[in-house]
Amino acid sequence: MDIEVTTLAGKKSGKVSLSDTVFGLEPRADIISRMVRYQRAKARQGTHQTKGRSDVDKTGARMYRQKGTGGARHHSQAAPQFRGGGKAHGPQSRDHSHDLTKKFRALALRHALSAKVKDGSLVIMDDLSAKEPKTAALRTDFGKLGLENALMIGGAEIDSNFKLAAQNIPNIDVLPVQGINVYDIIRRKTLVLSKAAVDALEERFK
Repeated sequence: MDIEVTTLAGKKSGKVSLSDTVFGLEPRADIISRMVRYQRAKARQGTHQTKGRSDVDKTGARMYRQKGTGGARHHSQAAPQFRGGGKAHGPQSRDHSHDLTKKFRALALRHALSAKVKDGSLVIMDDLSAKEPKTAALRTDFGKLGLENALMIGGAEIDSNFKLAAQNIPNIDVLPVQGINVYDIIRRKTLVLSKAAVDALEERFK
């Protein structure tokens, strides 16, 4: 399929042909959802932990005499029902990540790219670069293009001026093509790819 290429100034700069095997799939929400859950689970620290009754520093002596109190027979103050006692079945530190095959992860990325094409939320730019690291100027250019919530993917290296100018603009993410991922694509309304990024993606899935 062919899609128009635009410049940062909003001018047309020809067309580029996109590969149907990368950008022309019929998007499947279940595949994309599994990949997002995989990424979010992998990002979890998993350091949440509470103290059980064996971890609480309490005396091991019996609380009171066994018989004659008219109440229940308790042995340890570290039991969960007492103030200062250990937590029963509380969270423990663990790794939340799970496995997905490399083939499936690649498929999910192609489905996410295809979803942006189908929604009309894909923009191709000839180059992501700026003459000066001026946030105000870049914000003006984005306003003309209607980019308020976007993920911008450049080539192997991001132009330093463009990166500095864009980093203070809310809801705008800038990544090199190596960092493209399903979660960031889905969480932003518009996906902006440079021509270098398109070439790198098609070469990657060739």
